[in-house]
Amino acid sequence: MAGVYASPARRSQQTAEIIAAAQGLRPTTKADLAEVGIGAVEGATDPATRARTAEVLRSWVVDGDLDPRVADGEDGHAVVVRMTRALDAIVDAHPGATAVVVGHVASLTVALATICHLGTEIWGAPLPYAVPFLVVRTPDGWRCPSWPAGPGTTGQR
Repeated sequence: MAGVYASPARRSQQTAEIIAAAQGLRPTTKADLAEVGIGAVEGATDPATRARTAEVLRSWVVDGDLDPRVADGEDGHAVVVRMTRALDAIVDAHPGATAVVVGHVASLTVALATICHLGTEIWGAPLPYAVPFLVVRTPDGWRCPSWPAGPGTTGQR
């Protein structure tokens, strides 16, 4: 393992610190790995905000429509651009090596669904917490050979 990267969120930092320490490494914080920003309603837990967030994520992943956003937050295009920028920088820093990325369900799901062309079959199979899986950048683009298996799924692609 050549590097460990995490979003600025404390929970990501804590997980990355544990993984990095086991490998004799120090984690690197990448702001571009942050969770989807939902603007003025950040931190809200009311049913309307939760429903809108789920609706937007579904639109991004299932419908492939990256235009919607929650409140004045990011649209899917912005999320995919910044997540891809982060992943590209990590791969460029460690050519031919393996690195660990500790991130967030929504931002990773929309970015990987888009850049790996995963299709709608991953909808309903959210990324489980702390389950590693392989993402590879090739000369032809990004590949996600498997999606972590949830209940009732194989995870194979």
